[in-house]
Amino acid sequence: MKKLFKAFILTAAMTAIASGCSSQGSSGNGKTELTLFSTVTNESDQKTLTAVIKKFEDKNPDIDIKENYPADGYEGMLRVKMAANDMPDLFDTHGWAKNRYGEYTEDLSSMAWAESLDPALNPILKDDSGKVYAYPLNQAKDGITYNATLLEEYGIEPPSTFDEFMKALETIKKKSNGEVTPLWFAGSDKSAFGQFFDQFSTPLLVTDKENNFEKELLDGSFDWSNYTYLPEKLKEMFDKGLLNEDVLTAQNHQMTELMAQNKIGFIIGGGMLGPSVEELNPDVQLGVIPMPAIHEGDEQSWIGGERHTLAVWKDSKKKEEAKKFIEFISQPEIVKEIAEGTSLPPGLTNTESKNYYSEYFEKYKDIKVQPYFDRVFLPSGMWDPMGATGQELLTGTMTPKQVSNKMSEEYDRLLNQK
Repeated sequence: MKKLFKAFILTAAMTAIASGCSSQGSSGNGKTELTLFSTVTNESDQKTLTAVIKKFEDKNPDIDIKENYPADGYEGMLRVKMAANDMPDLFDTHGWAKNRYGEYTEDLSSMAWAESLDPALNPILKDDSGKVYAYPLNQAKDGITYNATLLEEYGIEPPSTFDEFMKALETIKKKSNGEVTPLWFAGSDKSAFGQFFDQFSTPLLVTDKENNFEKELLDGSFDWSNYTYLPEKLKEMFDKGLLNEDVLTAQNHQMTELMAQNKIGFIIGGGMLGPSVEELNPDVQLGVIPMPAIHEGDEQSWIGGERHTLAVWKDSKKKEEAKKFIEFISQPEIVKEIAEGTSLPPGLTNTESKNYYSEYFEKYKDIKVQPYFDRVFLPSGMWDPMGATGQELLTGTMTPKQVSNKMSEEYDRLLNQK
């Protein structure tokens, strides 16, 4: 009986050990399992990343990568994982490599590709000590996407100032007899308005020498009445019928089909839209411009930085395997594949790539790239009220001044939580 009991204990112990090994990375079939979480939501981008992962797995049959694309649930899931110190082996820092995820990331500066990191990404992915926080799959150059076919038909030059932008919207409404939406928002998602406010905050508050509030934004003394211009202009567009009638209920998935039908003039951001529209209607050509200048004498600016990245969790039991994957995707041919598959510039300088918008990026190559406004100047948590106030403005429950007041309240509250 004692022998039987000992055998039972030994079996249980061996099972526990095997179970422990499994939880630390074995997938049960002898492979090392890596978890990968990404903010990629665009279907074609997901296909690109999945294809690259499969290539890696084919070359490394002992490693199995489990990719996850939680979409809107990403931030919430990662906050829970940070609190539990149980991060994915590889994860997207989506613009917060240093400020939010810094203490969880492995330093990647010793990897060979780090020497090819595009200098434009240094302020976002590298610190003064030389630590590299994440690998850039691609980089963003956000501006305003427009229907180039439509603008050419109506004789409209792509705008370089906000006044020209407003005039272009009014011209589209007039020449199309209201059949084309001048500026389209998928406003059922508040982040659509967040994007508008965030991208236009840079030319309003940062790039112009006479209207530069960087110091005040960083030290907490910013007077938010200086922000009121943007909700005023958004309301003006709404009141003049320059936005889609269903602006507060329209959904993101409608955008591609409407643009392919020549029903949209402009979209804020939307840089990844081109290839999808081309599939539906190759006769519609999209273009992209940097953000128009708001103040007289100021220059246009791209809004950008990292688009999608992969950081390695510093406490992962599988850091070597995770780094092996990053080493694989940093090869020039894979860098090119990802950049072209996502229609964005690469994050490394070791290759050249062509994508849907290459001619526009080349045309505006001398335009400076400014970091996303909220990532530099606003405390974490401001994205939500930035978008929500846009919705409330257009429902009529807030005035432009009240929008600024609400932003001021949230800004102070979140700063004091730090």
